[in-house]
Amino acid sequence: MSNEVSSSPLGALSPLDGRYAASAASYARAFSEEAFFRQRFRVEVEWLRFLAAEPPIEELGPLSRETDIMLGAWVESFGVDDARRIKEIERGINHDVKAVEYFLKEKLASIGFGAQESEFVHFACTSEDINNLAHALMLRDGIDSVWLPSARQLIGDIWALATDHAALAMPSHTHGQPASPTTLGKELAVFAARLERQADAVEGVRLLGKFNGAVGTFGAHAAAYPNIDWLSASQRFVESFGLEWNPLTTQIESHDAVAEMFHALIRYNTVLLDFCRDVWEYISRSYLRQRAVEGEVGSSTMPHKVNPIDFENAEANAGISSSLLGHLASKLMVSRLQRDLSDSSAIRNMGVAVAHSGLAVDAARKGLRKVTPAPEVMESELSRQWEVLAEPVQTVMRRYGLPEPYERLKALTRGHTVTADDVHSFIKDLGLPPDATERLMTLEPATYTGLATDLVRRNAPAR
Repeated sequence: MSNEVSSSPLGALSPLDGRYAASAASYARAFSEEAFFRQRFRVEVEWLRFLAAEPPIEELGPLSRETDIMLGAWVESFGVDDARRIKEIERGINHDVKAVEYFLKEKLASIGFGAQESEFVHFACTSEDINNLAHALMLRDGIDSVWLPSARQLIGDIWALATDHAALAMPSHTHGQPASPTTLGKELAVFAARLERQADAVEGVRLLGKFNGAVGTFGAHAAAYPNIDWLSASQRFVESFGLEWNPLTTQIESHDAVAEMFHALIRYNTVLLDFCRDVWEYISRSYLRQRAVEGEVGSSTMPHKVNPIDFENAEANAGISSSLLGHLASKLMVSRLQRDLSDSSAIRNMGVAVAHSGLAVDAARKGLRKVTPAPEVMESELSRQWEVLAEPVQTVMRRYGLPEPYERLKALTRGHTVTADDVHSFIKDLGLPPDATERLMTLEPATYTGLATDLVRRNAPAR
C-alpha cells in the first residue's frame, strides 16, 4: 500500500475512519485520542486550580490572575498540536497520563510558574483519577452534543410521519397472516414512543466520577495534609464537572453508570433495528414507495431497482453498536481486586460503539426522507381481506348473547376466500338489533381501524 493511500480514508482499518469518516466526524471530535488528551488535560488543569483555591494548599497559594486566565485559555484552545506534543512525551516515558502531567508542567514553566508549585500538578492522583473523569466527560459530551440530538430528531421525524398519516388505513399482519387493519400513523407512532422512552433513559443516566487516589482511600492526601476534609473536597471537585460523586471505589471508578448508559443505548438500538425491519417490510410490500435519487444506481444489473439500503445500513450499524456496547457494559463492571488494565484497553472503544449507533440513526433518517405512502396499494389489499371483519362481527355477537360466535365466524372465514357479500349475508341473518346490524353493515376492512387515529393524535407531541 502506498503511503498516500495508507494516510487517506482509503487506507483506514475501520470504516468509521474510512468509508464513513465524514458521517462520523462529530463522534471523532468527541471520542478521539485527541479528545481523550483534551479532557485529561482539562482535569489536570482544574485540579491545580482547585487546590490553589479550595482546600487551600498553602504551599501552592492562590494563583495569580494572569496564571489562572492562562490556564483557562490553554484548556479552551487545546488542539492537535498539543496532543502531538503529549504523544512525543509519551513515547519517551511510555505513560500517557504522566505525559499529560509533564506537558502541563512544561507549559507552566514557559510562563515562569515556580518549580515547587508545579509539583502540585497531579497532586495525590492516580492515573484513574484523571482518566475516569475524562472518560465520563467524553461520553457525556458525545451523547449530549452529538448522539442525543440526532436520536431525538429521528423520533421527531417518525412522529411527523405518524401524525400526517394517522388515519391512513393499512393492512396488518400477525404471524405473517392478514390481521385486523391498522393505520400507518399508529404503527409509526408505536416506534416513535418506544424510541422516545429509550432516548429518555439514555439522557437520564447520571454518570459517576471518583477522585480518591491510588486505591480509593485518600491515603496520600491524608498523609500530606491530614487536616483537610478530603472527602468533601473530592465531592466538590467531581461535582464541579457536573458528574455525580462516587465515594466508594477501588483504584478505578466501577463503571456501573457507564454500563447503565450502554444498556440504555442498546435498547434504543434494538428498537431502531425493529423499526428498520418493519419499514423495510412495508417497502417490500409496496405500502411505502422510495423516491428515486437522480444518478443513483440500485443494482449493478437490474436497472429498475430502488433498494432500501438506508434501512439496511441502519440495521447493520445498530447491531454492531449493540454488540460492542454489550461487551463493554459487561467487561467494564469487572476488575481484578483493586484494578487491572483490561478496562483501560476496552473503554477506548466506547466511541466506536456510540458512533455506530449514530450512523444507524442517521441512516434511518436518510431513509425516511425518501419514503412516501402508497394509499392505493394498501386500499387494494384491504379490499380483498373481508375475512378480517370476523373479529368485530363475533365480538358484537358476544355482546348480544348469540350462540357460538367465534366458532360460526371461524367456519365462515377460515381457509376460505371471503367476499363482502359473504360477510353481509352472514350479518343480515344474525337477527341482531337494527342499530348493531347497521353498524356492522357499514364496516369495511379499510374503515375497521378502531381508535388508531385517536391514539396517534392524543399521544403525538405538539408540532
